Amino acid sequence: MRKSPLFFAAAVLFASLSAHAQNTGNIRYKWYDGQGLMHFSDSLTTEAMKYGYDLVNDRGLVVQRVPRQLTPEERTAANKLAAEQAAKQRAAQEIANAEAQMLAAYPDEESYKLQQQQALDTIDQQIHTTQINLRSQEKALTDLLGRAAEMENAKAPVPKLLVDGIAQQRAIVTGQRNTLQHQQTLRTQTVQLQAKQLARYREIKAAQAQPAG
Repeated sequence: MRKSPLFFAAAVLFASLSAHAQNTGNIRYKWYDGQGLMHFSDSLTTEAMKYGYDLVNDRGLVVQRVPRQLTPEERTAANKLAAEQAAKQRAAQEIANAEAQMLAAYPDEESYKLQQQQALDTIDQQIHTTQINLRSQEKALTDLLGRAAEMENAKAPVPKLLVDGIAQQRAIVTGQRNTLQHQQTLRTQTVQLQAKQLARYREIKAAQAQPAG
């Protein structure tokens, strides 16, 4: 008589359960203390949890290993390490996602270089606008200083309103010069960053072109 597949499945399950019962029956606890001495007990003790222990069956086979309890300092260090590793994994995943989006948005090098140039063009336009404003503000300051100089040459007192106006205009000119310097520095940094980004883009595209194997 041919036995059904269900019969064989039940037999395998019964054998597995029987083996598990044999391996885990009459469990005892084994551990080593601080001096390296081995101990056995029928119940879990505080010392066993402190040093870590093995669960052994009646044939002396280890069925499970339980590590020792961590000290508060070790637990804090372990948590810190786990957090750092998780942060690194998130950062790596974010970079991978960003690079995947970059490749999807710019399938060829020409399109990628075009968007880089557009970013530089925007900075250049900001620099040009600031330069125009700076020249205008410098002219206004020169005019105010000229008026004050004429009064001083004529031995006339310079009005407080004019003195305050000169001080305010100096501050405006200084602010415009600082803005221009910041924009020029930003352009230099952008050029350097774009060079690195383009090199990375080429590296990724070259890796894509490699045959799988």
